[in-house]
Amino acid sequence: MRKIGMYYAFWTREWDVDFFPYIEKVRNLGFDQLEINGGTFALMSPHERKRLEDEAKRRGIAISYGIGLTADHDVSSLDEEVRRNGIRFMRDMIEAVGASGGGMIGGTVHSAWPSTLPKNAADKRPYLDQSKKSMREMVKIAEDNSVILNVEVINRFEQYLLNTCDEALSYVEDIGSSSCRILLDTFHMNIEEDSIGGAIRKAGKHLAALHLGETNRKPPGLGRMPWQEIRDALDAIGFDGPLVMEPFIAKGGRVGRDVAVWRDLIPNPDYDGLARDAAAFVRKILCE
Repeated sequence: MRKIGMYYAFWTREWDVDFFPYIEKVRNLGFDQLEINGGTFALMSPHERKRLEDEAKRRGIAISYGIGLTADHDVSSLDEEVRRNGIRFMRDMIEAVGASGGGMIGGTVHSAWPSTLPKNAADKRPYLDQSKKSMREMVKIAEDNSVILNVEVINRFEQYLLNTCDEALSYVEDIGSSSCRILLDTFHMNIEEDSIGGAIRKAGKHLAALHLGETNRKPPGLGRMPWQEIRDALDAIGFDGPLVMEPFIAKGGRVGRDVAVWRDLIPNPDYDGLARDAAAFVRKILCE
C-alpha cells in the first residue's frame, strides 16, 4: 500500500521549527508519513531525535527527510572547501537518520537550492562531475546507515543540474547504487516534462518517492494536474513508495521567499481542512 505523506512546511513560514506537534497532526488528518527538514534534524540532539522517533512510532507515522543544500554546503561546487563542507554536512545528516533507523533523504542532495549556473560559466558538466564525485562518497555512508538519497528533479527556475527525468536517470545509473534513487515532483514535471506519465514510466524502478502538488503548488485536488495519468503510470511501474504532498500556498517568511510565493494562493485558508481533503483525495485517486 502506498503511503501518503505531507511536508511539514505546509503549516510554517520558517524551515527550522519543532517537528514534534506535526506527527499527531498528520495522523489525525489521515496521513501515513511526515516529511521534515533533514538539515534541522541533523542538528538536533540525540535526545531530541529519539523523542521524535518514539512519537512517530507511537502514532504509526513514518518519517522522511527533505533538504535543499545551501550554497556553503554545495556538493557540486568547484571550490573543494565548499564541496568537502557539504559532504561533512551530509554525513552528519545521513548518520543522524541512520541512528533513527534509516530512511529517505530527498531533495537537492546532489547540489544547492535554490541555485543557478554560476556567473560566467557556460557548461554545467564540470559541476555535474563534482556532484557525482561527491555522491559516490555519500552513497557509501548511506549504504552503511540504511539511508536512500533521492535526487530530486527540479525545474530550471530553481536549479540547473537535473531538470528532467532523463538527466536524473543518467545520473543515478552512473552512480550505480541502490542508495541513490530518483524523487520526481508533479509541480516540477508540469514545467519540464513533455509527458508527466511518461517521465514516471521512464524513471521506473529508480523512482523511490513522488512529491505531489497542483500546477501552482496548491494541495492535490484543487487544480488541473492529470491525476489519472499519474495513477496509470504509477500502476504501470508497480510503484509502492511514498506519495508526499509538498504544497505551498502562503507568502511570508523564509519559506515563502525561497519557494517564490509572493501572494496568498488561498484567502483565509483552513490549513488542516485543506490537508484532510487532500489526503482523502490522494488516497482515493492514487491508492485505492
